[in-house]
Amino acid sequence: MTDPEILKHTQKTGDFSRMMESIPYATWIGLQCDRFGDDLIFRLPKKEQNLGNPILPAIHGGVIGGFMEMSAAIYLIMSQDTLRMPRIIDFSLDYLRAGLNLETYAECHLTRQGNRVANVMITAWQKSRSQPIATARAHFLLED
Repeated sequence: MTDPEILKHTQKTGDFSRMMESIPYATWIGLQCDRFGDDLIFRLPKKEQNLGNPILPAIHGGVIGGFMEMSAAIYLIMSQDTLRMPRIIDFSLDYLRAGLNLETYAECHLTRQGNRVANVMITAWQKSRSQPIATARAHFLLED
């Protein structure tokens, strides 16, 4: 999915633009990432093409899920010493409220890591972290 040279560059410099451009789905939905010390905050900008319900207007649930899954994979790459994209085993998503057509944020936490499997918890919010729009759990297979 991504070139090891791009991953090295991103891990070394903290510049995520080349990595995001190398992932077609991340580019299509507009996924962005910012580093604040050791923390990564992922952003999904307000974009008309991401809407699923133009009446509310609300972001498509699949876009929210894809945003959260992609955020977890990138978070895992950046927190590991690997230059490979981890493979998803399963992904469980709980929608808590409508994701309105606003800038959306996600934060990831590594909850458990073994030799071959890692578990990541993801929280997405819009206006306030205390009112998440969705939470998810992802399990990834780590490649050597």
